[in-house]
Amino acid sequence: MMRHEFPRFLLVGASNTVFSFLLYYWLLDYLGYLPAYAVAYCAGIVFSYFLNVRFVFKQPVSFIGFLKFPLVYIIQYALGAAALWLLVGLMGMSPVIAMVGVIVITLPVTFLASRYLLTK
Repeated sequence: MMRHEFPRFLLVGASNTVFSFLLYYWLLDYLGYLPAYAVAYCAGIVFSYFLNVRFVFKQPVSFIGFLKFPLVYIIQYALGAAALWLLVGLMGMSPVIAMVGVIVITLPVTFLASRYLLTK
């Protein structure tokens, strides 16, 4: 089952990126860039929750699951920031190249954290 979940997880991530960007772009004229980013980011979490729970992991939607899901984004951010600090700050790597490394590190962790939180 897990081998079918990961490709669906990647598809949901790509669609969430497009959704969040388009919402951000649309809101720019009305709110300015920081409020537009905040709204688009939060809407992206909601969008991602529903697609991940129903499409990726085939679980029922639950209020508790919905409340726990933002933890995935906190874990992802903290791990990514720490990896960037290590790769760029301590090892002197290019920030662009380092971001590729961060994605490689955080993607499976985000998948496993999402799977754990949404299926338990």
